[in-house]
Amino acid sequence: MSKVPDVAKRLLLGRALRSAQAHEQLLPKRIALPVFASDALSSVAYAPQEILITLGIAGLAGYAFTPWVAAAVILILLVVVASYRQNVRAYQSGGGDFEVATTNLGGNWGLVVASALLVDYVLTVAVSISSAVENLGAFSDLIHEHKVGFAILIVVLLTLLNLRGLKESGIAFAIPTYLFMFAVFAMMIWGFIRLAAGADLKASTAGLEVQGTASGVAGAAGIFLLLRAFASGCAALTGVEAISNGVPAFKKPKGQNAAKTLAMLGLVAVTMFGGVSALAYLTDAKAADPTHGSRLIDPATGEDVSKGQNTVITQVAETVFSNFTPMYVFLTAMTALILILAANTAYNGFPVLASVLAQNRYLPRQLHTRGDRLAFSNGILMLAGAAIVLMYVFKADVTRLIQLYIVGVFVSFTISQTGMVRHWNRLLRTESDAKRRREMRTSRLINSIGLVITGTVLVIVLITKFTHGAWIVCIAMPALFLVMRGIRTHYDRVAVELEPDEEEYALPARNHAIVLVSKVHKPTLRAVAYARATRPSILEAVTVGVDPEEAAQLQDEWHALDLPVPLKVLDSPYREITRPVLDYVRNVRRKSPRDVVTVYIPEYVVGRWWEHLLHNQSALRLKGRLLFQPGVMVTSVPWQLASSARLKGRTERPAPGSVRRGDQ
Repeated sequence: MSKVPDVAKRLLLGRALRSAQAHEQLLPKRIALPVFASDALSSVAYAPQEILITLGIAGLAGYAFTPWVAAAVILILLVVVASYRQNVRAYQSGGGDFEVATTNLGGNWGLVVASALLVDYVLTVAVSISSAVENLGAFSDLIHEHKVGFAILIVVLLTLLNLRGLKESGIAFAIPTYLFMFAVFAMMIWGFIRLAAGADLKASTAGLEVQGTASGVAGAAGIFLLLRAFASGCAALTGVEAISNGVPAFKKPKGQNAAKTLAMLGLVAVTMFGGVSALAYLTDAKAADPTHGSRLIDPATGEDVSKGQNTVITQVAETVFSNFTPMYVFLTAMTALILILAANTAYNGFPVLASVLAQNRYLPRQLHTRGDRLAFSNGILMLAGAAIVLMYVFKADVTRLIQLYIVGVFVSFTISQTGMVRHWNRLLRTESDAKRRREMRTSRLINSIGLVITGTVLVIVLITKFTHGAWIVCIAMPALFLVMRGIRTHYDRVAVELEPDEEEYALPARNHAIVLVSKVHKPTLRAVAYARATRPSILEAVTVGVDPEEAAQLQDEWHALDLPVPLKVLDSPYREITRPVLDYVRNVRRKSPRDVVTVYIPEYVVGRWWEHLLHNQSALRLKGRLLFQPGVMVTSVPWQLASSARLKGRTERPAPGSVRRGDQ
C-alpha cells in the first residue's frame, strides 16, 4: 500500500531529478518565448473585446474611438517592453521587480511589489483559464453550462504538467504557442489581402445595434469612458514582467537572452494586438455585456441577443476565413489552447517569486523548496489553489474577473521603474567611463519615460476600475503585505531568540534521568537499559499509581528483577496520568534549576494505521506537555512490534522543506 502513492506520483510527474541536473532545465530563447510570452500573446483573445464592451456603453458611436484606444495601448506596451529590457540586464537573480524595488527603494517597497505581483499572477491564471473555457463554449453547450467545473479541471491538468518540470512544460507549450501565432498572423495577412481586393467582410454581429446605458455621453463623462476602455485594453500588458522574474531559467548569457526574448515578445504582441483590433474595427465586430452597461439588439425583432455571441476574435476569424472553414476552426481551437497555456506564465513567475520571498523570510520556508522534478512544487500548488478559489467565487466570468486584473501589474511596473531610475542614478555617481555613462543615461531616460507612462496608467486604472471590482485587489494587496511582514517579524524574532549565548555553552550541573513505567515488560526494560547506558547523575523509574493494587503489584515485580534503579510511585487520587508526572518534573527542576531533566518514554512502533489508535496515546499526550517545560529533554525509546516489520525497507518521501532546498 505504501508504494502506491509513490508509483502514482512517478507516473504523473516522472522520475525524480538530481540537483546536479538543474542546468538541463535551462531554456533556449526559442522555448523561453512561448513559456514566458504566452500570457501577453494570448491577451489578443480578450483585450480588444474588453475595449469594445466598454466603448459600447456609449452606444455605437463609442466604437469610433476603437483605433485610438488600441493605439494608446500599443504605445504603452512598447514603452514597458523597452523599460523592462533594462531591468533584465541589470537584475538577473529572478527577483524581478521585487529585487529592483528592494535594492533601490527599500524592503517595504519591495513587499508592495511582491504583493501586487502575487495577486496578479493568481488573476492571470483565473482570467486566462476562464477566457479559454468561454472560447471553448462556442463548440459545446455542455462546456458553456458547466464552465466553472471545466475551468477547475484545466487548472488541475496544468498544475500536473508544471509539476513535471520547467523544461518539459516548456516544450509541451512551445508548439501550441507557435501554432497560435501562425494562425493569428495568417488571419491578419489573409484578412487584409481580402479587404485590399475589395471583399466586403462583415462580422456576424455587424448588422446588430449597440445600446448603452450612457449613449450620447460627452465632455468629462465621455473622457472617463475612453479612459476606462483604455484601462481595460491594458490587459494586453500583463505577462511582460514575467520574463524579469524568470531570468534564471534562461541559458547563458541570461541577461542578454532575456532581453532579446523580451524584444521578440514586444514585436509579436504589438503586431497581433494591433492586427486583431484593426480587423475587428474594419469588419464591424461588436461585443456587449448587459452587466456592464451595453447590449446587442437585433433591429429586425428588437430582441436582446447579447448572450450567446461569440468572442470578438472568433467573429473576426469566422469572417476572414468565410471561404476556408477549416482555418477558422483551427484558429478558434488554438485560441482556446493558448489561453489555457497563458496561465503557464504565472506558473513560471509565481513559484520563483515565492521562492525568493521565502529565502528572504517573507513567506514560509517550504516555498523555497524544489520538488522531485526541480520545480518549486509548493509554490505551484499554492498558485493553483488560489486560482481555483477565485474562479469558483466569480463563476469563471471573464468580464467580472478582468475588473480585478492589471491593477497589481501596473503597481509593480511603476515602482519597478522608479527603482531603476534610482539604480542608474547611483551607478552614474561612481562611473567615470564616458561610453558607459552615455549608455546609463540612455537607460535612465527609457526607465524615466516608463515611470511617467506606467504611473499615469496606474492612476487611470485605479480611478476607472475601482468601483467595478478593483477595490477587492486594493484590499487584497495590503492584506498580503501585512501577512508577509508578520511572517518576517516572526522569523526575525525566532532568530534572535535562538542566538547562542554563554549559558548555552555551559554544561548542566547534573543530568536527572527519569524512566516512565506503566508495566514491567520488554519496552520498559529497554528504556531502563538505554537510560543507564547514558550514565546520568541520577536515575530513577517513575510510575503513576492510579489503582493501589496494580501499583503494589508493579512494585513487587520491580523488586523481583533486582534492578539497580529505584521505582517511585506517584499518587493520583483523581486517576490522572499526565498531571502527576508534570508536577513531579517541575518539582525536580525547582529544587535544582541548573540540572537538566531527561524523561525516557517507552513507545510501540506499529505497522498499521489503526494500531496507532490503540497504542501510545498516553505517551503522546505526555510528550506533548513535557516539550513545553524548559530544561526538560524528552527521549522516545522505541519497541518494534511484529506488525512494524511490514514497513521495513520502505522509501520515505522527504517532507517539504526537510531535505530539498532551492538555489541559494
